[in-house]
Amino acid sequence: MAAVGLSQAVRSTPAGALPASMVPHPREELFSVLVVDDHPLLREAIAARLAQMGAGTVHEAASVAEARARATATGPCDLAILDLGLPDGSGIELVTELRNHGWPRIVVLASSDDPYAVRSAFQAGAQAYLLKSASPMVVTDGVRRVLDGGVYADPSVAPVLATGTRVPGTDNTPRELSAREVEVLQLVADGQSNKEIGEELSLSALTVKSHLSRIGRKLGTGDRAQMVALAMRAGVIR
Repeated sequence: MAAVGLSQAVRSTPAGALPASMVPHPREELFSVLVVDDHPLLREAIAARLAQMGAGTVHEAASVAEARARATATGPCDLAILDLGLPDGSGIELVTELRNHGWPRIVVLASSDDPYAVRSAFQAGAQAYLLKSASPMVVTDGVRRVLDGGVYADPSVAPVLATGTRVPGTDNTPRELSAREVEVLQLVADGQSNKEIGEELSLSALTVKSHLSRIGRKLGTGDRAQMVALAMRAGVIR
């Protein structure tokens, strides 16, 4: 997987070699970072750019297992930047784990602009979603925004977030689904029964049935397969 936009920056490249307009503004305080990606050159490029932005310590990991070990050893860093397509597990699950262990800021750097991946990353707790094909300035802007306490979406995926979780019903009228309704529909798509869904989400089977009834009313169909198909076409579930 080539680091298209970031390939201009390498760890050995001095900041002065970059055009003045591309040199990030230095931050007043040093910050610590964990970079998780299975491609060494990309990790080096990210580390170089972070150093220019004021990173004092950059830890690196090439897999979910390595990231977990690093996270356990260091404790929460100020920032984590991670790929979703790791060789030994789910990047989305890693986002959730880090957030649950007190990591305050997480940036996803991915190769895919798939709507489900974008929404899942933010729902899991990421503050930014950047594409590996992004220009160095977009990456810098996104990271700086997160360090300053904000959120950021790559300009090419921002329209995906703007649509929220709207699913066109059988009459083609967009209906907004709640986050819980999306979770329920995803588990239906995974082939789980109401009882299994309830166990997964700590809900009663009756509550799951109520969620499905509301989804059915919104989408204009009580057929589970059709509800799933409508949500998949809208990119709300995978």
